[in-house]
Amino acid sequence: MNDFADAGVSPRTLAAIAGQGITTPVPVQEHAIPALLDGRDVVIQAPTGSGKTLAFLVPLVEGIGESGPGPRALIVTPTRELATQVHEVLQTLDHGVRVALLYGGVGYATQTLALKRGVDVVVGTPGRVLDMIGRKLLSLSRVEYLVLDEADEMFDAGFAPDVERLIAMTYEPQTVLASATMPSWVERMIQRHLKDPERIVVEPPEDSMLEHGLAGMARADKLTVLVDLLRKLDGSAIVFGRTKHGVHKLSQDLKKLGIHCAELQGDLSQPRRDATMAAFRDGRVTVLVATNVAARGLDISHVSLVVNYELPDTPLLLTHRIGRTARMGQAGWALTFVSPEDHGAWRKLRRLGAPDLPHVDVAHLLEEGGWRYQDAGAAHPVAAARGTNRTSPPREVKESRGRRRGGRHRGGRGKPGSVKSNL
Repeated sequence: MNDFADAGVSPRTLAAIAGQGITTPVPVQEHAIPALLDGRDVVIQAPTGSGKTLAFLVPLVEGIGESGPGPRALIVTPTRELATQVHEVLQTLDHGVRVALLYGGVGYATQTLALKRGVDVVVGTPGRVLDMIGRKLLSLSRVEYLVLDEADEMFDAGFAPDVERLIAMTYEPQTVLASATMPSWVERMIQRHLKDPERIVVEPPEDSMLEHGLAGMARADKLTVLVDLLRKLDGSAIVFGRTKHGVHKLSQDLKKLGIHCAELQGDLSQPRRDATMAAFRDGRVTVLVATNVAARGLDISHVSLVVNYELPDTPLLLTHRIGRTARMGQAGWALTFVSPEDHGAWRKLRRLGAPDLPHVDVAHLLEEGGWRYQDAGAAHPVAAARGTNRTSPPREVKESRGRRRGGRHRGGRGKPGSVKSNL
C-alpha cells in the first residue's frame, strides 16, 4: 500500500484525508487499513502519535454504509479527552455518519438527545456508555465494529470489568485493539476476544530525538528548580504530579511565582478541562500541570519538555508520560525529579521494568543552559539557589558546546546520542 487509494479507499474519504494535508500513509496505516478493510481483527501496538487513530477510523467510515438502526460501531477510550480527540478526527473524514460522544463529568441532555435521534457510531468512555445502556438509551446488539483504544491504559486504570461487560453485549464484531504497550492483561484480553488477529507492531524510531534523564535534588529545592527551568524554557511543557490535590497546589504555587500555567486533573468540570486543553494546544498556555490524565493518548505534538515532578506508580505510566514529547520526529526532553525520599520508589520502579536513566547535570542546565549527562557517582542534589538569578528575565535554554555524550532514551531502549536542538 503506497497510498490510501491502493487499499481501495473511496474518493470521498481520499478527499477528506487530503484535506488534512495527509498524502502518504504512515506505517501503522499502511498495514492496518488493508487488513481491516478485509474484515480481519487487528491488534495495533504502536506509540502514541503514530497515526493509529486514522488507521482504525478510515475502515470504519468505509464500511459503515447507509444509515440504519444502530449504533454499528463502538469506540471505547480510557479518558474523556481521548474520546473527544477521536471524535474530532472522525468528523474530519466527513462521511455523514451520525456520532454520539459519551463521557462522564457533564450532564445527560446533549448525549441523550444524540442517542434518541439515532446514531451510527458511539465514541465514549466505559462508565458513561454503560450508564446510557442502563438508562435504556443505548443497545450494542447491532455493533459490527469495535475499537478498544489505548487498551493498556484502559485496563490499567481499572476499566477491564466494564470493558468485558461491553464486549459481552455485542455479537462477534470485527475488533481493533490499539495499545502503546502489551502487558499480560492486554494479551489475555486479545486471546479471549479477538479471532486470529493481524498483529501490527510499530517500533519507536531508532533516531528518536528524546533525551530523558534523572534530576537529583533535595525535596525542598524541587519547586525552585522547576520554576528556574520553566523560566528558561522556549516551548511548551507538561509537569506531571501524582494526585489531583498535589497538581492543584503545584499549579497555584507556580502562578504565585510568576509562571503562567494551567492545571488538568479529574476534579475539574468537563468545560474547564476542554478549555484548558484548547488553550494548551493553541499556545495561549505553555505550561500544563497535570495528573496522569494528560499521559493517556492525547495528540499534542508541540511539547518540548516533560517533567516528572512526582514519580508515577508504574513504569507503564512513566512511558506514557514521556510519550507526550519527542513526537513525530521532533526533539524532546524529559526530566524525572528524584529526591532522597524518592529513592525507594525509584528502586521499585526499576525492579518493575523502568529504564536505567542517566543523571542530568541540573546545575549546568540551570546555570549555563546546556543539557548534558554525568556519571551516577558524580550526581549530587542541586542547590537550587546556586548560580541562578531569579530576578533576571527568562532566557532560552541553549545547547551546550563541547558537552560529553549522554544516553538518548525512548523508554530506556534508545541509542546513545546527544541533543540536536534547543529546549
